[in-house]
Amino acid sequence: CGLLNTQVPCLEPNLRNVTAIMYSVQSFAHYPPQTIHVAIVCAGYNASRDVVTLVKSVLFHRRNPLHFHFITDSIAQQILSSLFQSWMVPAVRVDFYDADELKSEVSWIPNKHYSGIYGLMKLVLTKTLPSNLHRVIVLDTDITFATDIAELWAVFHKFKGKKQVLGLVENQSDWYLGNLWKNHRPWPALGRGFNTGVILLLLDRLRKLKWEQMWRLTAERELMSMLSTSLADQDIFNAVIKQNPFLVHQLQCFWNVQLSDHTRSEKCYKDVSDLKVIHWNSPKKLRVKNKHVEFFRNLYLTFLEYDGNLLRRELFGCPSEADHNSENLQKTLSELDEDDPCYEFRRERFTVHRTHLYFLHYEYELSADNTDVTLVAQLSMDRLQMLEAICKHWEGPISLALYLSDAEAQQFLRYAQGSEVLMSRGNVGYHIVYKEGQFYPVNLLRNVAMRQVKTPYMFLSDIDFLPMYGLYDYLRKSVVQLDMTNTKKALVVPAFETLRYRLSYPKSKAELLSQLDMGTLFTFRYHVWTKGHAPTNFAKWRTATTPYRVQWEADFEPYVMVKRDSPEYDRRFVGFGWNKVAHIMELDAQEYEFVVLPNAYMIHMPHAPSFDITKFRSNKQYRVCLKTLKEEFQQNMSRRFGFAALKYMTVENNS
Repeated sequence: CGLLNTQVPCLEPNLRNVTAIMYSVQSFAHYPPQTIHVAIVCAGYNASRDVVTLVKSVLFHRRNPLHFHFITDSIAQQILSSLFQSWMVPAVRVDFYDADELKSEVSWIPNKHYSGIYGLMKLVLTKTLPSNLHRVIVLDTDITFATDIAELWAVFHKFKGKKQVLGLVENQSDWYLGNLWKNHRPWPALGRGFNTGVILLLLDRLRKLKWEQMWRLTAERELMSMLSTSLADQDIFNAVIKQNPFLVHQLQCFWNVQLSDHTRSEKCYKDVSDLKVIHWNSPKKLRVKNKHVEFFRNLYLTFLEYDGNLLRRELFGCPSEADHNSENLQKTLSELDEDDPCYEFRRERFTVHRTHLYFLHYEYELSADNTDVTLVAQLSMDRLQMLEAICKHWEGPISLALYLSDAEAQQFLRYAQGSEVLMSRGNVGYHIVYKEGQFYPVNLLRNVAMRQVKTPYMFLSDIDFLPMYGLYDYLRKSVVQLDMTNTKKALVVPAFETLRYRLSYPKSKAELLSQLDMGTLFTFRYHVWTKGHAPTNFAKWRTATTPYRVQWEADFEPYVMVKRDSPEYDRRFVGFGWNKVAHIMELDAQEYEFVVLPNAYMIHMPHAPSFDITKFRSNKQYRVCLKTLKEEFQQNMSRRFGFAALKYMTVENNS
C-alpha cells in the first residue's frame, strides 16, 4: 500500500497484498491499465450520501482507471456531479443517466421494497448504458469494498461459453426457500436464489439474448400470481434465472458478503483476508445482527470517516486523460512565487475544496408572491450549537456551508439526526465543504451557500448572530415596501452584541433599546471596531420609524439583504479580516443603495475567539499579508470601476 501512497495505511497488510502490488506496478510498464466500468443506481439525498462511502472504498484499493455510470434522479445528479468535479480524482470519469426518463420502463411493476421504483432500474441497464459498453460491474449503494475492484473485473474472463452473461453471488439467507415465517411465499428462484447487490453484466451478450423481452415476459407472468415484488429487481432476476439457469456464472460468495438479519454469510470467510465485498443489505444497515458485525462496522466506519483528499493520488504507470480544469489549476499554481511570504494566502484562493451539497434531506417550494428570502451563513464544528437557536429565530429557508473534515461531517450528521429542532426543518440546506489547507476559507464558504439559494432574495448573516423574532416576515414585507424588484438596494439589519451567554432576547425594538440603555446590549463591536458599523447611524436608528439611506464609508461591513444575483465574496480573503468589508465595497462600487431598516435587528452571541482571529492577533506576517491583499483588491477595484473607485484608493483603511 505504501507504494501507492505513503499517506494511506493498509487496512490489512500481508505478503500477498505487497506481492500483488509489486506485480501490478511492474506490469504497468508493459500494458496500459484497463478502465473498469461501474454502474450504480442512486436517487435522493440519503443514497447520495451513502454512495460516497462505497466510492471511497473502491478508490482506496484501486490501481486502475475507473468510469462510474450513475443512474440518478435530479437531486443525486446535482449532488454527485458537484462532488466529483470538486474532488478531482485522477483517472476517474463520471457519467450520469436520467432515472426519470427510465421510470416508465419499470413503473408498471408493483414493488414493496424500501428502495421504491429505483430498486427496479438495474433491469434496464442494457438499454440505458452506451451501446459500445460491453461489460460493467453493477453495485448497490450499501456496498463496501475490502479489496481492489480489478480482482472482481478479472472474473469476467471466467465466464464460460456465450450464454453466461450474469455474474452473481448466491443469496445468503433463506428468503427464497420460503420458510422464514408462516405463509411466506417468495418469487421463484433457483435453490437459494441470487443476490443482486453485486452483478457482473456482459451487456453485449445480454442485448443479443434480447434481455429486455426476456425479463418483461417473466415479470408479467409472475405478477399474475405474485401481485408485486418484495425485493425489487432481485425477484425478477431470479425468476428469469429459474427459467434460464445457463445465464449465470456463480461468483464466490466473498464477492457479496450479505449482512441481513437471516444471513448465513459467515460460511463465506474463514479469516479477514478472505473478505472482498461487504453488503449491508438490510433496512437496519449498521444495526443488523451478525456475530462479526463489530468488525464489519469498523471497516465501514474507516471509509466513512476517511479523508477523501488522500484519494486524489495519481496511479502508477497510468497517465490519466488530460482534465482541462486540472491543467488550468496546475498552470495557475505554477505561476505563483513560492518564495513570496504571502504564498500560502495566494494559493488558498485557488484551492479546490471537495464539496457535498445538500448533505441532508432538503425540501423547499418557492412562494408565489416572489418575496421569499433565504438566510445565508457558514460555520465550522465549534459553532454547531448555534444551529438550533437560529432555526427557532428564523422560520424561512436557510443555506449553510459547513467547513468540516470527513470525520466531523459524520459527527454533524449524528448531531442533526438527534435534534428534534433540526429534523423538523426541511428548508435548511446543509452544504459540506471539506477541510483542506491551513486557512478557514470564509468567503468560499459564503459563496457556496449563496449559490444554493433558491429564493429571489438572501439575507447575508453570520452563524454567531441571532436574528430578531419575525425578521423573516419583516424582510419579505420590506421587499414590497422598498420596491426591491426594480431597484438596486442592500437592506441593512443593524447589528448588536451581548457579552452574556444567557440573554433574555428582546422581543421588540423598545425592549432592545431598554437593554441597550442598561448595558446588557451594545452596538456591535463598539468597544473594538466602531468603524465597521458606524455608518449604520445607531443614534438615528433609535428614533427612526421609516427606512433611511446611509452612505458607504471606509471599513463598513453591515449585514444586508440583497437580491440573489448580487456579487459573490472575494476568495482572496481567508481566515480573519477584510472578508465582509471587501464585499460591501463591491456592492457600493456596483451602485447598490444602502438602506437601514428601522425595526430590524440582530444580536451577536458571545463565544471563544476563533483560531483565525488568534493567528491574526499573534502573527505579524499574517497582518502584513492581509494588508498586501487589501491593497491588491483596491487596485483591482480601480481597474474595474475606473474613476468611480478612486475613493477606495484614497481613504485610509486600517482594518
